[in-house]
Amino acid sequence: MTTTLSSKGQVVLPHAVRRRLGLKSGVKFDCRVHGNEIVLTPHGAIRAKPRLVRDKLTGLIVTRAPKGSPLVSGDQVRALLSDFP
Repeated sequence: MTTTLSSKGQVVLPHAVRRRLGLKSGVKFDCRVHGNEIVLTPHGAIRAKPRLVRDKLTGLIVTRAPKGSPLVSGDQVRALLSDFP
């Protein structure tokens, strides 16, 4: 992906990048130079969202949680489902 630097020194992050990282308007970034690269790191934790993927074994569409997400037990799932009619 490419973007352009404006005459005011502004850079627009592509929509796909903002969506993937869950970035919203007003997020602050740390900016540093690493060799010939500019590295922007958002302040605070970015909460990645679960996404839908096709299971390789079954071919079914399932949700995949981001790495580091807490595991959900069977008891927790049953408790959540008991609220539904």
